[in-house]
Amino acid sequence: MEKLNTLLEDDVDQAVQGNQQALTRIVNSVSQDVFQMAMRFLWHPQDAEDATQEILIKIITNLSRFRGESRFQTWVYRIASNTLMTVKAKKAELQALSFDAFSEDLARDLSVSPEAIDPLPFDARLQDEVRIGCTLAMLLCLDRKHRLAYILGEIMELEHEEASDVLSISKVAYRKQLSRARSAIQNLMTSRCGLVEPRNPCRCNHRVSCAVERGHVDPENLIFASAGEQTATFPEVLETIRALDASRRAAALYQSHPDLFAGVNFSAWLRKLVSTTEQMVAANNLRFDDV
Repeated sequence: MEKLNTLLEDDVDQAVQGNQQALTRIVNSVSQDVFQMAMRFLWHPQDAEDATQEILIKIITNLSRFRGESRFQTWVYRIASNTLMTVKAKKAELQALSFDAFSEDLARDLSVSPEAIDPLPFDARLQDEVRIGCTLAMLLCLDRKHRLAYILGEIMELEHEEASDVLSISKVAYRKQLSRARSAIQNLMTSRCGLVEPRNPCRCNHRVSCAVERGHVDPENLIFASAGEQTATFPEVLETIRALDASRRAAALYQSHPDLFAGVNFSAWLRKLVSTTEQMVAANNLRFDDV
């Protein structure tokens, strides 16, 4: 990790001086981490792509402002966090439930008997879709500052000093935010989620029919489910999660999510961004401090 940061910081110096290849390496190195962070914060891939675009543009146009007072990735996370805190709320966030309402919703899904759907060849992937979508939706129950604290501290596992630096708050304030967020997520999962607490009745396969019937899951257009390999290995991963101390299971469940990648359109946009920026650098027209 430290070696990567050193390489990135060297690339920043070169990019600011007009090195096109260095700029390309920077964008390619940070784009996936930024997208993953935005996905956890905003839930929906399209919203995460929109936010990631805004974040990457800010990173590129502010490169000359990086002074090396923190790790480059810390600086990137700070820009990402500031952007996510101020981005306009989209549909998923506007429809987010309180923790009590979310808990009641989970119980209600298990008490109703929707019309059974025909088994599909990728039924295991439908369960993955429910599992990942449901746990990410739990994060939306947190307000933005506590959601960011949880993502940085519990899922990304940043040290408290770095996370507080990212959020531009004191370590004491960060620890309080993280503690409150951790308690809220753990309480919900411990009381309802059958993944974290095997004695709970909630099971992802029991919720698939309800999710499809209500339109929360589209079997023809899965958002979160990964390739078959991850689906096949999850039972083994779940055994490892359940063997952990109860206080660590929720975070481990989030960390078990497969890496989600932006769509084809975003990839095309990213290539165009890099190409356009390189052309501007080559023409000496790019001002890195132009916000």
